[in-house]
Amino acid sequence: MKLNEIQDLIKFVSKSGVSEVELETKEIKIVIRTPKSGTQYITQVAPVNTNPVITTPVANVTNTPVVNENKNTPPVTNNEESKYVTIKSPMIGTFYRSAGPDKPSFVNIGDEIAPGKPVCIIEAMKLFNEIESDIKGKIVKVLVNDSTPVEYDQPLFLVDPS
Repeated sequence: MKLNEIQDLIKFVSKSGVSEVELETKEIKIVIRTPKSGTQYITQVAPVNTNPVITTPVANVTNTPVVNENKNTPPVTNNEESKYVTIKSPMIGTFYRSAGPDKPSFVNIGDEIAPGKPVCIIEAMKLFNEIESDIKGKIVKVLVNDSTPVEYDQPLFLVDPS
């Protein structure tokens, strides 16, 4: 099962109000539970592996407004920031600005970016996912500190598309 399919399943569960969804394939078993506190958890168990069950908090679904579904539209903020486009996290994980501790950052404030250019790495379940820009512009602001956890759809960078 691909990561985007898991993310779609999480979105479906949070929007539907279902308290539990269980999905099992040959490779993996996924259980998504929404306890009464409103925090959603994913439990993944690989049947062929003897590793322990991994339970990860996903999102607070009680107060999660959906503001913008389109990644290329600016968030609704003050007039100065409304002209900028936000690059958002496509997954839950740990945000890294560079490929390693001794490596330079992928992008800095003032750097020009183009579609396909790597802007950061997000580590999820020991997999390092290079996140590429889908827009052309100039980095105006980095919104997340290096080596910090990020949520799905969390703003990472502000980009001036002009």
